[in-house]
Amino acid sequence: MIKRYLAKIIAKDSQGLQLISACCAGAKVKITEIKYLPKNKIFLLSLERLSKESGNNNLKINSICKFEFIDNVKSKNVNQNNLNLVLELFTIDLLKNEKNYEINLIFSNNAYITLSTEIIEATLEDQTKIYK
Repeated sequence: MIKRYLAKIIAKDSQGLQLISACCAGAKVKITEIKYLPKNKIFLLSLERLSKESGNNNLKINSICKFEFIDNVKSKNVNQNNLNLVLELFTIDLLKNEKNYEINLIFSNNAYITLSTEIIEATLEDQTKIYK
């Protein structure tokens, strides 16, 4: 019997963030599944992604991408009033300016979300496999 484990990736530097970005490229994100909790300094993204790391490109997985210690969130070209909107995540980019980092979530249709933080603390955790 082969055991199948759901992935959990923790990123504390740019290389870890690149790994999460590679796993999430092409993921679908519903606008209603994007949450920022300013009091907790947590930004959450629930996404449906292909399991690239398993070698099975047809396997879809529901995953949570969590960013911690987020001081500020800005978005551009993201219509938050369109509750049916589904964005496609292209990549996660990292910029450093002075002592802060900017984590840029870049989506289809020139939409992006910028997270401002002093440290990199991101987790990609698979929740369930999607059987269709």
